[in-house]
Amino acid sequence: MPVDRERILRAAAAHLGRRPAASMDDIARAAGISRATLHRHFAGRDALVRGLEQLGVQQVRAAVDAARIDEGDPAEALRRLVDRTAPLTGFLGFLMTENQLFEPSALDPGWSEIDDGIAALFRRGQEDGVFRVELTAPFLTEALYALVTASAWAVQAGRVAERDAGRMTAELLLGGLLRREGR
Repeated sequence: MPVDRERILRAAAAHLGRRPAASMDDIARAAGISRATLHRHFAGRDALVRGLEQLGVQQVRAAVDAARIDEGDPAEALRRLVDRTAPLTGFLGFLMTENQLFEPSALDPGWSEIDDGIAALFRRGQEDGVFRVELTAPFLTEALYALVTASAWAVQAGRVAERDAGRMTAELLLGGLLRREGR
């Protein structure tokens, strides 16, 4: 029976979201396949991470599209974005950490498109007078990613309930982002 590459990737993503340092043997077991089958699809961890990166781009793009971040109040759009990406946080936490090992020029160009879309949300919020203007959109994009990653790690460690992580992430970011009188 042929093994579906996407099924392997989804199982690996779920497993690595919980156990980022898992071995290829552990990943194969989690996917319900042999190590040899895993290696037929992915020559090594780097190849697997590249496949996961492509899956990550696909999933994040779908979440960003579903969040409709170019519509409505920017603060509410940010909450929708965090809410839509919440199911992906463990996987994204793994990818954000793992991708630090690669040269920026080697990253999937889809990440740049996603970054640009999220940065546009922050700029729109600044132009609308909702978000603070002294914080740059690229910085805010990276801050969002850092909070999403920290949230995933806190959930994995059992310090934060999964159902609360997205709300807490959005509200922490918005607490420092929203314009207030005098600033």
